[in-house]
Amino acid sequence: MGVSSGRMRLPIPSVPDTLGIVNIPEARTEAHADGHSHAASPDGRSSRWESHREERRRQLIKQARRAVHALGSDAPMEDIAAAAGTSKSVFYRYFGDKAGLQQAVGEVVLDQMQRRIREAAQSAVTPREGLFAMVSAYLQMASTSPNVYTFVTRHAEASGAAAVSGALGHFFDAVAEMIATPMRSHLGGGKEAVIGFWPKAAIGLVRNAGEQWLSTPESAAKPGQDAMARQITDWLCVGIAPELSTPSTTKQPVSTNEGH
Repeated sequence: MGVSSGRMRLPIPSVPDTLGIVNIPEARTEAHADGHSHAASPDGRSSRWESHREERRRQLIKQARRAVHALGSDAPMEDIAAAAGTSKSVFYRYFGDKAGLQQAVGEVVLDQMQRRIREAAQSAVTPREGLFAMVSAYLQMASTSPNVYTFVTRHAEASGAAAVSGALGHFFDAVAEMIATPMRSHLGGGKEAVIGFWPKAAIGLVRNAGEQWLSTPESAAKPGQDAMARQITDWLCVGIAPELSTPSTTKQPVSTNEGH
């Protein structure tokens, strides 16, 4: 629910905090997180070390998100580290490699998206309203930073990073269940074939249409976010039958072949 694989540069000076993982106090000094004496002691120094390390890791994730948002989804680790004001070796120390960083950022971003979509669905009265609310929330969250969205989806799948792909799969499974739950109540019994397959098929349509919309350059022909959400919802609920049933106004050329 593929984005262009080329670098998408969005030199935005300030990052919208829609995802809730950007505007935070400065990280504690690196000396706290990168020290070498970690032995447990009665005064709780080991516990404090783990707390400092976790805080440092959390700050690095947020700084990486900001760097990817500004530099593009294919930004190298050197550039991400430089934008975060630290060295590449620090990121490797905390995340292992770029796939590990993608995993860490993906877990945070996908969790935020999942919660936002769930909140949107809970405010709906009918299944169709629920679909529209979820599609709208998805498009809004993804469009907040297409670079970050691509960083944790397209590149994770391309690299075959199992942990990131697992987080992405969990995210779409959770959204599929959000779609299926009201359908069970609305359709009643005997519809398990529909409920078992349609929600995930719907996600495929939403994701592919949404990602194409994200990667489409701005123009008068590109639908706005609300219009795109309504169009996708209509495709989910009634398909393209209305368009197919409308006679074409284009006249077919008349053949001048008289059988000679």
